[in-house]
Amino acid sequence: MNLSFLEKKNTVAKPGYNRWLFPPAALCIHLSIGQVYAFSVFNLPLSRVVGVSESVSADWELTTIGWIFSTAIFFLGLSAAIGGRWLEKAGPRKAMLASALCFAGGFYVSALGVQLHAIWLVYLGYGVLGGIGLGLGYISPVHTLIDWFPDRPGMATGLAIMGFGGGAMIGSPLAVGLMDYYATPTSVGVANTLLTMGTIYLVFMLIGSALVKIPPKGWLPRGYTPPKTDHALVTTHNVLVSEAVKTPQFYLLWGVLCMNVTAGIGVLGQASVMSQEMFPGRVTVQMAAGFVGLLSLFNMAGRFIWSSASDYLGRKRTYTIYFLLGMVLYALVPTTGQMGSITLFVIGYLVIMSMYGGGFATVPAYLRDLFGTENVGAIHGRLLTAWSVAGILGPVLVNYIREYQINSGVPRVEAYTVTMYIMAGLLVIGLLCNLAVKPVDARYHAKVP
Repeated sequence: MNLSFLEKKNTVAKPGYNRWLFPPAALCIHLSIGQVYAFSVFNLPLSRVVGVSESVSADWELTTIGWIFSTAIFFLGLSAAIGGRWLEKAGPRKAMLASALCFAGGFYVSALGVQLHAIWLVYLGYGVLGGIGLGLGYISPVHTLIDWFPDRPGMATGLAIMGFGGGAMIGSPLAVGLMDYYATPTSVGVANTLLTMGTIYLVFMLIGSALVKIPPKGWLPRGYTPPKTDHALVTTHNVLVSEAVKTPQFYLLWGVLCMNVTAGIGVLGQASVMSQEMFPGRVTVQMAAGFVGLLSLFNMAGRFIWSSASDYLGRKRTYTIYFLLGMVLYALVPTTGQMGSITLFVIGYLVIMSMYGGGFATVPAYLRDLFGTENVGAIHGRLLTAWSVAGILGPVLVNYIREYQINSGVPRVEAYTVTMYIMAGLLVIGLLCNLAVKPVDARYHAKVP
């Protein structure tokens, strides 16, 4: 079998190629792997795999199930960090293909784990194998997007990365519909749902990997002029990966991303359960799934809108807005629950999720401003280890504090109060890290031969 079409040199676009054809290829990948944000719709069904109609002693606890999502996010960051340099050499097509095989394979192994009721197989499947697919798929189009759109890097990365935020908008109702379809008096339908979804995502991700093209070396869009925002932060130099990780800017941005993600991901991973517990009897399973889908829509839209705005506002100012507004909204969430206002609860979280998504889409352009374009993909991969840490820290804070509160006799409607105040505090730390970002010192710049 001739696999030469996978080689990076064979993915170079021919003269006249329309750069706007690349974002749809990236979206095929990101809309698929973005399903991870809808994983919370599986939580309650997975806690009833044995009992079916209700949880029994042999069933998995929600805290046990929560580690599936956390493991996937941990391996997302780890695989992005390790695979970033390989991606720069191998090209996006190979990385996208590897992502497709790992992500879909994770669904298949997890389906077997559910069927055998072996939680370690679900961790291995969706968590480890699927997480590797998430990481490779997430970073694979970033460098290429920045190369195709040097004039609007924030908009470009937001355009594709919004697909990751929007994946739950498709994945949530799809999973609920499939589980309803496959459910029987003796099965909640999760295993068959995982098999079906894995196959659907595999097809779309293979299409995306086949469509990808990279620009010829030295290509620039007609009429391109350097960006006019954040003059002090934008560099015309490049920084090697090995040097970037020695700079204070890298670790400040690591803190920025980690705090922003921790605050959002813990809530997102438990959004379905949280909405039902904070408004008992008023929010049904279907409404909760709709809430997850709505969060996904704003997560997706925020990635494009906020990152596009950062091309004009500047990355630093944009993140300052994220943190200041986020602190206020997180602190107000418990109040909306005590008031019994579903509307205010939903509105608050929609704005929070828009900025959460915007933070992901803005960070590649922030890295490009500080470290140049040459190694941005590999540097971005290293930075995503912050996502790995946040992927564990956020859900653990939400899940275990919730469980402790409930076991201490706190009503379920109030079980998230302490957590929300902690999340607001984390955003204060993120704000301080962002305010401390300054231009990269010239000693870290790569020497031009």
